Amino acid sequence: MNRGKKYVEAAKAIDRATLYDTDEAVALVKKVAVAKFDETIEAHIRTGCDGRHADQQIRGAVVLPHGTGKTVRVLVFAKNAKAEEAKAAGAEFVGAEELVPKIQNEGWLDFDVVVATPDMMGVVGRLGRVLGPKGLMPNPKAGTVTMDVTKAVQDIKAGKIEYRLDKTNIIHVPIGKASFTEEQLRDNFQTLMDAIIKARPSTLKGQYLKSVTIAPTMGPGVKLNTAKFA
Repeated sequence: MNRGKKYVEAAKAIDRATLYDTDEAVALVKKVAVAKFDETIEAHIRTGCDGRHADQQIRGAVVLPHGTGKTVRVLVFAKNAKAEEAKAAGAEFVGAEELVPKIQNEGWLDFDVVVATPDMMGVVGRLGRVLGPKGLMPNPKAGTVTMDVTKAVQDIKAGKIEYRLDKTNIIHVPIGKASFTEEQLRDNFQTLMDAIIKARPSTLKGQYLKSVTIAPTMGPGVKLNTAKFA
């Protein structure tokens, strides 16, 4: 894979054989974020779980204290009073059955998170084939299937992120932007790690955190010392 000049230069700042502590890793990741735009800083957490087993699935959500730095567009499936509540809380899009053909047939996907009241899940279920592969299906574990739409929308707007295992048992989540201060990135990262450590499946034998890396969108990754999170 050919890397650009900037990437190669930035990578020289990182010792690939070193496992850094959080403070050093955050300082380094800011240093290697050299793209012309405000890069997202992401955490990639490789676990020892086997997501094929239901009791080793990891899925949840956490509100990052300093948000993600991204404007999140929220779609809420709700009716009547709950629909009004969602609008008042700041949801960009609110609707019910009428949104199904728009998403299914017209390919409308101008939203980042979907919230639904439990009574609307029958309707949302029809969109499983479209929303599922994009990770947009509302889920009670992530707090996106709820009667408390006000709290759900406000949490998402405040920087709530969802974490889950991908097919290779890795969790990929944003922890902020390159323009954040080191302290903001550190707080966000620590909050995420606390939630993931708490989510360790009780049935898991052996090592839980195989590797933890933080990286800017376009830059090299910085590996952390996982022993610090044990």
